[in-house]
Amino acid sequence: MSRMTRLITLLLVAILFLVACGGNTEVATNTPGATNNTPTENTVTEPTEEVMVEPTEEVMAEPTDEVVVEPTAETMAQAIFFSTQFSPVEEQEAFRAILMAAGYDFTASEEGPLLDLVLAGEQATQGEVDVVGALHGTFPPLAREDALMNMIDIAEDLAADREFAPAFLETGLLGTDDFLYYIPWMQATYIMAAHIDALPYLPDGADLNALTWEQFGQWCQNILDETGEPRCGLPHAGLFQRFLEGYLWPSFTGGMVTNFQSQDAAAMMAWVRDSLWPTIHPQSINYEFMQEPLLAGEVWVAFDHTARLIDAFNTEPSNFVAFPAPAGPAGRGFMPVVVGLAIPASAANPEAAIALIDYLTQPATQQMVLNDLAFFPVVSGVDFSNLPAGVALEAGAVEAQANSADALPALLPVGLGDRGGEINQIYRNAFDRIVLNGEDIATVLAEEAANLQALMDETGAPCWAPDPSSDGPCQVNEP
Repeated sequence: MSRMTRLITLLLVAILFLVACGGNTEVATNTPGATNNTPTENTVTEPTEEVMVEPTEEVMAEPTDEVVVEPTAETMAQAIFFSTQFSPVEEQEAFRAILMAAGYDFTASEEGPLLDLVLAGEQATQGEVDVVGALHGTFPPLAREDALMNMIDIAEDLAADREFAPAFLETGLLGTDDFLYYIPWMQATYIMAAHIDALPYLPDGADLNALTWEQFGQWCQNILDETGEPRCGLPHAGLFQRFLEGYLWPSFTGGMVTNFQSQDAAAMMAWVRDSLWPTIHPQSINYEFMQEPLLAGEVWVAFDHTARLIDAFNTEPSNFVAFPAPAGPAGRGFMPVVVGLAIPASAANPEAAIALIDYLTQPATQQMVLNDLAFFPVVSGVDFSNLPAGVALEAGAVEAQANSADALPALLPVGLGDRGGEINQIYRNAFDRIVLNGEDIATVLAEEAANLQALMDETGAPCWAPDPSSDGPCQVNEP
């Protein structure tokens, strides 16, 4: 058994022990306000799948007085931290205040220059960066060049006094068994929302925090049968591709690319077409943000990005509940937007880097990042008692989803470069042609699988989680 396997096993046992004892471990994502607060490679006006909007004044809290790590002056001066996150001036100020509470600082950088800097350090005797903070997709190019330190022993040491979500530790392995390329730092994701009026229609014996997709479909059918109206909604005009890529396909097939045209995928699409979609509100074809139809009462149950549900939770926190996405036969597929911390193999001061990572992953520091920058933690033990009610609602759902025993993280597509939009269209085409247009399932999946394979071959993109890693372009299996 590898050290990583032992670590994840111990974490799962600890989580189950806490649940059995009534522990309240929660995690969180982003809150709305005037300005977007986003992983900086996707800074746009409206929230995208990587976007967390800036918190309101109520959320913006001064960093707590508790300083978890007290590094020496020498350590503070030596830890050189580059991050692709928090590049906008306002975000830099807020994050710098959190770092300075323990004597640290950082340099904001775009992904390309940071990759070049770390790779240049690998070629030299000594690099210029001690810690890299970036989205998951930044790390595979560095891993391919053996430019990162194995963090598995560091993770084991940190686990002595904090609990990382096992699913996010798994993503840091990048498909290996015992080489941890990064330690999770913070996250965002997509969850479910429901008006309390929908709760009486749950199927008998269903657990809201452990639903299956079959139970979800029955729930929507119950609402339709009892009220005469379809009250479940999906953001077909919004980030619907992430629903398909990160939730349906992984939950039913165990993969995103490799099992695209599998028999499991065909059965899934038949269920969506014949059972689920007839219970979905017809205006879903036009919904972009689900918080609006939820607040209007058109929809009682919905799926969307946390940033596109938060207005409903903050406006009427007593009328809505948040909960994890349902699970399918292969697991509880969900799409985390994971940000990690890594140490270059060429780091001049690895001990200083470890001290900084220790500080950034302490629950108290994670709480400050949540309060001031609206990124959700990846460790348990964060205090949510002073959060706005809506943010706290989302926090519980994010925590339950990430730490569920059947969690199956499906990462954002990696390695496609400026052709990332093409994979989104392939999944949308498959859904629209089968579910909306009534085309033959096998024919559509075969044709779109050919388009998907061409995209993989032409970009050379290797497989990413939940698909197993590959040496060359990711391959779509035959049905």
